[in-house]
Amino acid sequence: MSFRHLPSRALIASVLATVMVSFALRGQDLREADAQAMSQEAYEALQRGNAALAVREYRQLLEAHPEMVAARANLATALVSLGRFDEAIAQYQMALKEEPDNSSLRFNLALACFRKGDYLQAAQRFGTIHNGEPNNVRIATLLANCELHLRQVAQAIALLKPLEKSHPNNLDLEWILGMALIRAAHPREGLERVQKVADRGYKAEAYELAAVVYMGLTDFDKARSDAEAAIRIDPHASNAYLTLAMLDGYSGDENGAAEEYEKALKANPQNLQARTQLGIIFYNQRKLDDARQQFNEALALNPRSLLTLYELARVERAQEHLGTAVKDLESCVHEDPQWLPPHIELAALYYILKRPQEGAKEKAIVQRLMAEKQQHGPEPSVTGSLPPSP
Repeated sequence: MSFRHLPSRALIASVLATVMVSFALRGQDLREADAQAMSQEAYEALQRGNAALAVREYRQLLEAHPEMVAARANLATALVSLGRFDEAIAQYQMALKEEPDNSSLRFNLALACFRKGDYLQAAQRFGTIHNGEPNNVRIATLLANCELHLRQVAQAIALLKPLEKSHPNNLDLEWILGMALIRAAHPREGLERVQKVADRGYKAEAYELAAVVYMGLTDFDKARSDAEAAIRIDPHASNAYLTLAMLDGYSGDENGAAEEYEKALKANPQNLQARTQLGIIFYNQRKLDDARQQFNEALALNPRSLLTLYELARVERAQEHLGTAVKDLESCVHEDPQWLPPHIELAALYYILKRPQEGAKEKAIVQRLMAEKQQHGPEPSVTGSLPPSP
């Protein structure tokens, strides 16, 4: 046998190396193809609204490819849609470590904080973005919304007023600015903007708020008109029924008011004001057991509602549960020492229960509070309560 034409060891090594590189490249191509397929499947699951499946697939993908920032951002989006805000925020923060200048990531992180209800953190993050983009109306509106939640009403107004003229048709801006002006005791200025949002945006929530403000301004016809408009858009607009009930009450139609309060509670059983006011009507009609039930259910919603506790004490007195009534009234005056009606009821009960020293003490408090009230003049009437911050 001749060995002259056998390949050299160097040639064999070269060929083997080439083959190994070829296989390695093919393996890399396969891994990239697998990653793209997994990413596509996860994205499609997210688009279909199957966020739970998307989370599982994105997590699996990131175990193999932790460097994929887009996959991590989409994982965070899926987590937000599931209400798992802390996990989403952590994913956005990890993505930002890889791409600290990614404006979309910074925006979505701030939005996740907002959705979580961490308005302070959201305000700080939106504020940073706003500093770099002062004319970005979307960022300014979201930042103002955060300020409104944080009760920084003046800051919210200062953010949006300069942008309003150049964005007259931006209803999100008008809505936040309108609410801010109302809360800043400029009801007519705020109402103009809220009514604009209601009419142009056909928003039940805006009609509800406008109705409350009109009622506070004693423009009862417009209040009723906007409340009815809210109900036409959304038959479950509980606060609109509440407004109609209060309007019926002002006109002396107690039965009509009771019907509207019941509609409000059917639309939203957790409407504390409707439940308390319905209990007051039952008390006035001497339906004491019904009144007690409404007040107990209201206190289950908010144990710190002093008005409800006071009204429950009146029912307890009427049903001759005097000791319980005293305890509830004592809680009221402890929480709000300047509130006159509980002191009047408490003074009377102390005398009925043969506790003259405590009765005399309460009587003196009543006389002092009445003198202060006469000195300062009557308090402005409250015809409705504004809804909570957005």
